[in-house]
Amino acid sequence: MLCFLPLKLGRLYRCLKLLLVLGLFVVLLMNTHNLFASFQKNELTDRRFINLNKCPACFGTSWCRKFMNGQVSFETWGRLRFLDVFNVKNVFFAQYGEPREGTRRVVLKRLGSNQELAEIDQKICKRATGRPRCDLIQAMYKTEFARINGDVRLLTPDVVEGWSDLVHCPSQRLLDRVVRRYAETKDSGSFLLKNLKDTERMQLLMTLAFNPEPLVLQSFPSDEGWPFAKYLGACGRMVAVNYVGEELWSYYNAPWEKRVDLARQLMDIAEQLTNNDFDFALYLLDVSFDNFAVGPRDGKVIIVDAENVLVADKRLIKQNKPENHDVWYESRFEECDREACLSFSKDSLCSRVTVDHNYYAVCQNLLSRYSTWRGTTGGLLHDPPSHIAKDGHLEALLDECTKPKKRYGRFQAAKELREYLTRLAAASSSSSLARKVLHQEV
Repeated sequence: MLCFLPLKLGRLYRCLKLLLVLGLFVVLLMNTHNLFASFQKNELTDRRFINLNKCPACFGTSWCRKFMNGQVSFETWGRLRFLDVFNVKNVFFAQYGEPREGTRRVVLKRLGSNQELAEIDQKICKRATGRPRCDLIQAMYKTEFARINGDVRLLTPDVVEGWSDLVHCPSQRLLDRVVRRYAETKDSGSFLLKNLKDTERMQLLMTLAFNPEPLVLQSFPSDEGWPFAKYLGACGRMVAVNYVGEELWSYYNAPWEKRVDLARQLMDIAEQLTNNDFDFALYLLDVSFDNFAVGPRDGKVIIVDAENVLVADKRLIKQNKPENHDVWYESRFEECDREACLSFSKDSLCSRVTVDHNYYAVCQNLLSRYSTWRGTTGGLLHDPPSHIAKDGHLEALLDECTKPKKRYGRFQAAKELREYLTRLAAASSSSSLARKVLHQEV
């Protein structure tokens, strides 16, 4: 009887696939009219579709003219609304066109699922009226987002502390930076909150509380060398960022030389976000293959999901000297049954000067044999060439970076791993160049 089990399972799998295809076909037939309408209409010019009608309970208006003028349009599959059921994160690919510059690809984000966006509306209404439904625009003026009015000179830590990961432990220096670099105002450049219009203040605070990713991209811009996608603008509840390239996961089975270079860049990002001249430590609390992308031309690794970034001000920590502030903090490795899980204490990240969290996050969730993503284990540096595997040095460094055996072992392992990957990448580059020269001579 057991001999027939695989055969039956195979037939069942084929039947399920057939049913799925037939189901999609039926859906297409039922939505034929909507299908043609979707291709003919640019929904990004619809105020309700982009939730511009909900402002100031939105993320900004700096790109509204571009949206309303039809300069931004969904790519083919993004126009099919019945496919939105599969797009839980509400991330879309679109084309943005300028008359003199041509078109280029951009990424549009609603910054949350439909359920999360509905919940924020209900929270605003309950805080203002006690009911889950209300006139959202009027309700905004009765919330804490409006109480910080033009009479308030600065955005201070006591007001917004704990609203999101970005401001879990904010310093005045960080908040001044956020306000000064706020891109959804024509008069950016001032850290004085009173220089913003009422609607702009509410949009800033709404973004800070709901999903601070746009503020991370604005405060630590790619133009200044930070490893984040470039923020472009917003209209209603649709934010536009620069398209970087394919997600890191698509390089999982790339040639060894390419994966070494990507791993080196990931460790460099971990170092830059931990130690920089600005004395801001940016800790990545959500690290997975989907949160990074690789530029197709320059091969540069960029962070494309910055919602869960905790920023600690090292200058403030050194000034206030909380208990154990000068004791090195080691993230603890823990086994878990989920993908891309991390163990950390936000309070410890906020109160220590020297922290190994970013090294731990990159090594465990992206590089080492402990990495698990989409049912696959082994990490980006899986299956190294035989001479490297035989040597064992790379595996030892990855293990110590992920699950250290020595006290403070991860700090040293991360340093040596960066150096080792740099040497491997340089050797691969030299070897590749030599092969090209040899080929040309032949």
